Amino acid sequence: MSIQEQDSAGAPARASLVNDPKVRGLFYQTVLILALVTFGWFIISNTITNLERQNISSGFGFLENTAGFGIIQALSDYSETSSYGQAIYVGFLNTLVVAIIGIFLATIIGFVVGVARLSNNWVISKIAYCYVELVRNIPLLLQIFFWYFAVLRAVPGKRDKWSFFFDSFHLNISGLRGPQPVFEEGSGAMGYALIVAIIAAFVISKWSRKRQEATGQQFPVFMTGLGLIIGLPLVAYLATGMPVHFNYPEFVETGPIFSRGFTLGSGFNLIPEFLALTVALAIYTASFIAEIVRAGIQAVSHGQSEAAHALGLRNAPTLRLVIIPQAMRVIIPPLTSQYLNLTKNSSLAVAIAFPDLVSVGGTVLNQTGQAIEIIGIWMVVYLSLSLLTSGFMNWYNQRMALVER
Repeated sequence: MSIQEQDSAGAPARASLVNDPKVRGLFYQTVLILALVTFGWFIISNTITNLERQNISSGFGFLENTAGFGIIQALSDYSETSSYGQAIYVGFLNTLVVAIIGIFLATIIGFVVGVARLSNNWVISKIAYCYVELVRNIPLLLQIFFWYFAVLRAVPGKRDKWSFFFDSFHLNISGLRGPQPVFEEGSGAMGYALIVAIIAAFVISKWSRKRQEATGQQFPVFMTGLGLIIGLPLVAYLATGMPVHFNYPEFVETGPIFSRGFTLGSGFNLIPEFLALTVALAIYTASFIAEIVRAGIQAVSHGQSEAAHALGLRNAPTLRLVIIPQAMRVIIPPLTSQYLNLTKNSSLAVAIAFPDLVSVGGTVLNQTGQAIEIIGIWMVVYLSLSLLTSGFMNWYNQRMALVER
């Protein structure tokens, strides 16, 4: 074979490789990865060089040093002699609690307001409309300030209180107080009973779904599951000799002025900063969730409601059994974004000195100067919370999706 024939045979092969989309895609991806690695190496090496030039030590060894500052709300053992790592862990727990309670409250309020927006009652519909338009157009930081400085500063002082729920809960400027459960030996059986009840409720739910698909007969899954979740721990509580009692808040009304007020260590206390932040986040996020719920319900064909009414279902069962399950397929994706926003917006707690992850981390940063490490911890924690939330919601979205047969 001549050289000219070899060239003519090799040229189409090279041209086919260049025009192959898979080859081009692999080449561009390799170049992009190399560029990102090079950029990351440049940033890291440059940062290390600058830190060494300024005699700033790097690493996470500082987390073992003594913190030396107090935290007004700690969900785990903490004192001024605890380490910086323990302080950051306490801030993380506070952030996690605010996010969980805020998501729970925002979901309930958002669904109620979203359904109320579509009510045939003119008054209810307009009240829900005004709530949505007013709350979502005011910046969240201003709402946090409103609840903290305007509302919670208008309650009674430390020497007085507002009582409600059969005189079990009390509110004053020091926070919300209520009975604190004290778990004694043997109370662990209640926890095991609760786990068994949850597993049993899940198994019954799957069984009832298969039974309904096979026979068309419904089973009271909700009431059965609720009975198991409440009944089994209650049986364990009675069987183990009632190993849980409540420590109620003690309020001293007589005596010297400085000794009046709640006794330290009596009952639980939710500080005003926690209340203001949680309420503001829940109410603000609920206004967006309400619009998501309204849009999801309106996305369901009106013929579904007419068909349900033709079968004899009233409005409430139609909404619960027909409309909402179909609307959830539209609601869940944007709802996930609101959950992520609420979790990240909790970092505004630093504005009212609530000891969340950002606030506590800021104090640690000021004392140690370990800016890169602290910022890295913030980024990893919020990224992890966001990924866990989105992962769970994506799984739930797949569960609610239509299954083609």
